[in-house]
Amino acid sequence: MDWSQSLRLIAPEETLSIAGLVLLLIAAWGGDKASRLISILAVAVLVGAMALVAPALCGQAMGPDTSAFFGQFRADAFASYAKILIYLSAAATLVIAPAFFERLGAMRAEFPVLVVFAALGMGIMVSATDLLTLYIGLEMNSLAAYVLAAFLRTDGRSAEAGLKYFVLGALASGILLFGMSLTYGFTGTTSFSGINAAVAGGLSHGALFGVIFMLAGLSFKISAVPFHMWTPDVYEGAPAPVTMFFASAPKVAALGLTMRVLLDAFGDQAQAWQQIVVFLALASIVVGAIGAIGQKNIKRLMAYSSINNVGFMLVGLAAANQQGAAAMLFYLTIYVAMTLGGFVAILMLRDEDGNTVEDIASLAGLSRTRPGLALGLAIIMFSLAGIPPLFGFWGKFLVFQAAVDAGMMPLAAIGFAASVIGAFYYLKVVKVMYFDEPADVVKGESDVWHKAILAVSCLFISPLGYLLTKWLGGLAATAAMALFFAS
Repeated sequence: MDWSQSLRLIAPEETLSIAGLVLLLIAAWGGDKASRLISILAVAVLVGAMALVAPALCGQAMGPDTSAFFGQFRADAFASYAKILIYLSAAATLVIAPAFFERLGAMRAEFPVLVVFAALGMGIMVSATDLLTLYIGLEMNSLAAYVLAAFLRTDGRSAEAGLKYFVLGALASGILLFGMSLTYGFTGTTSFSGINAAVAGGLSHGALFGVIFMLAGLSFKISAVPFHMWTPDVYEGAPAPVTMFFASAPKVAALGLTMRVLLDAFGDQAQAWQQIVVFLALASIVVGAIGAIGQKNIKRLMAYSSINNVGFMLVGLAAANQQGAAAMLFYLTIYVAMTLGGFVAILMLRDEDGNTVEDIASLAGLSRTRPGLALGLAIIMFSLAGIPPLFGFWGKFLVFQAAVDAGMMPLAAIGFAASVIGAFYYLKVVKVMYFDEPADVVKGESDVWHKAILAVSCLFISPLGYLLTKWLGGLAATAAMALFFAS
C-alpha cells in the first residue's frame, strides 16, 4: 500500500481533524466569547474541505486509484458528491446558528467544533468500504449529534430530545453491530468487496439476516418507517439550527452509506434486499404523509415531511441500478436545498420578543404582514409537495421514472398516489398564510444571512433550477457510475 497516496486521498478528513483540534484549543483558551470567531473559522474550514473533494467529482474519480488504507476507504466521485452536500449543510448551519443562540444567551464555543467533528464522521461514512470504517464514521457523527440535540441545557424539550436520540441511537447502533457481526461471521470478511465476492453465489440464511439487521440500523439513521419514532420528538425539541442540521447533513450521510452498503457490498444480490427497501419506501411515504396531516407544530410537520421524502428517495434505491442511484442523488440535492430553506424560514418566524413561532395557526395572514417571508415559505412548501413547475417535482419524477424503467410500476403508482396525500398538509400551511385572518404574531426582524440563504434556496428550487438540470444530472450520473464501477 502506498501510504502517501492514502494520506493524499484523505486530505479533507485530515483537514477537518486538525482544524477541529485547533478550534477546540481556541475554545478552551477563548471561552464562549470566541464562539463567533470559531464559527467563522469552522465555515472557512468546511468550504476548504469542499474545495478539496470537488476535483474527485469533476474529474470522475473511480476505481482502484480512489481506494486507501487496504480498501477501507474510497475517495471516489460518489463520496465527493455526498461530502459536498454534507459540508454545505454544515456550513449553512454554522452561518445561521450564532444569531439564534446569542438571542437566548446560550451560544457556546463548542457548538461549531461539534458540527465540524460531526461533518468529519459523516465524510468517513460515505467513503467507507469496510464495516469497521463504517462504524467509526457513524459513531463519530452520532456522539456529536447526541450533544447537539441537547445543546440548550436550560430547555427541558432540548434535554428530552437529546436523551431520546441517545437511547434510540444506541439501540440502533447495537442492531447495526449485530448485523455486521452476522455478515462477518457468514462471509469471513469486513471488506465490502470481499463481502460482494463471498455472496456472489447466493446469500446464506445467516448473511441474509445480517443484511436485514444492518438495514434496520441504517433505517433508524435515515428515519425510515418503522424506525422513525424518534424523528418528530427530536426535531421539535432540539434547537431550530440543530434540527436544520439533522434534517440535512446526517440525512445525506446516512442515505449515502445505505447506498454504499447495499449497492457495493450486496449489489449482486439485489433481489435479497429489494423487497425490504420497497417496504421501507412505501411505509415512509404513506406514514410521513398521513402523520403530518394532524400536526400543529411546523417543526413536527417538517419531521414527517423528512420521513416522507426519505421514502421517495428510497424508491430510487429500490430500482437497484445506476439510473436509480443517479435519480436518488439528484433528489437528495434538491431535498437539501428545500430543507435548508424551510428551516431558515422557520428561524425567521419570530415574535416581538425574539422567540421562534412554531405553531402553524400563528402563521395566519402572514402574507399580509410579512409578504416576502410568506412567499419564500410557500415556494418551499409547493416544492416539497412536488407541484410543477418547481424543482421538487423533477426530483420525484426522476425516481418514479427509474422505478418504472426497472419494471416496478406498482411501486411508482403507489408512491405517486401517496404524494397527492402529502400535498394536503403542505397546502394547509399555504392556506393559513394566505387566506386566514392575520394573527399578527410574527413580528421579529430577520438576520441578513437568513434572508440570503432563504433567497438562494428559493431561487434554486424555482423554475430557474431547471437550467441546472443537465449539469447537476451529469454530476449525479458520474457519482452513481463511481458506485457501480468495478474496482
